[in-house]
Amino acid sequence: MQIGYKLAAEGYGPQEMIRQAVRAEQVGFDFVEMSDHFHPWLEAQGHSSFAWSVLGAVAARTTTLRLATGVTCPTVRYHPAIIAQAAATLALISDGRFTLGVGAGERLNEHVVGQGFPSVRGRHERLREALEIIRLLWQGGYQSYDGRHLQLEDARVFDLPDTPPVIAVAASGPDSAALAAELGDGLFATEPKGSIVEHYRSAGGQGPRYAEVPLAWATDEGQAVQAVLQTSRWMVTGWKVMSELPNPVNFDAASSYVEERHVRELFAVGPDPEVHVQAVRPYLDAGFDHIVLQNAGPDPDGFLDFFAAELASRLRTLG
Repeated sequence: MQIGYKLAAEGYGPQEMIRQAVRAEQVGFDFVEMSDHFHPWLEAQGHSSFAWSVLGAVAARTTTLRLATGVTCPTVRYHPAIIAQAAATLALISDGRFTLGVGAGERLNEHVVGQGFPSVRGRHERLREALEIIRLLWQGGYQSYDGRHLQLEDARVFDLPDTPPVIAVAASGPDSAALAAELGDGLFATEPKGSIVEHYRSAGGQGPRYAEVPLAWATDEGQAVQAVLQTSRWMVTGWKVMSELPNPVNFDAASSYVEERHVRELFAVGPDPEVHVQAVRPYLDAGFDHIVLQNAGPDPDGFLDFFAAELASRLRTLG
């Protein structure tokens, strides 16, 4: 099992993200994962820096820490040729420590370029084409592609690593899990569903399997819950809402119903390490082997110290 730290890019500025990543390496995390968003989920979060700049700086200031996007949408706000180039460059800067996590995207981030946001079917069709383009460019040489949705004309990525980055594809059901097995090198998910891993493996997938675990550490349970209510209650709304709303103000309204009981149903909260261990266990039982701790608590340094002193050893015994 590999244990990762989620860089809360919507909650902190870029310099703070870099600092937290360096500390994450120091306290024993295996990797960091960062969302690739244009907007935060809620106005109260107040940040959303450019993931590729931050991850490049993290790569330059760490030596063993692996890096991942969690996840990039390579179809609307970005053209896949740009992501192919960016990922290849980051793989070189990090000496092969980078994993490209990709997914079909959310309206929150993709609508900003004024090209609309496709239907679910259209998003998945575009993701397939994007992965084919990225793979094509990583072969080297000049390449062209004429898809239903995406095109590539006489393009070449000049700086390529000897070994291409791992691509982990976000999946929530059998079709996306099969795509992860076919055109990806790994799987990315946010729920402890063993069926997703089963579909991935049955389609031939043998790579790393990433999953995010929502938790909120604080010295007091009540403080942890209040932190979630302030900055992370959007997670309670579920993926069908999360993928469709266009702006933070919409998420403010859509999550206004969230109460303490909803937070406790989704998040492991408080200072007890056993509570957080039990939150991780279902993901391991489901077959995930790269566990991302997504801390929504109010004190990131306190959480990092807690991980080093009390949580890491307990989690390592599980895997």
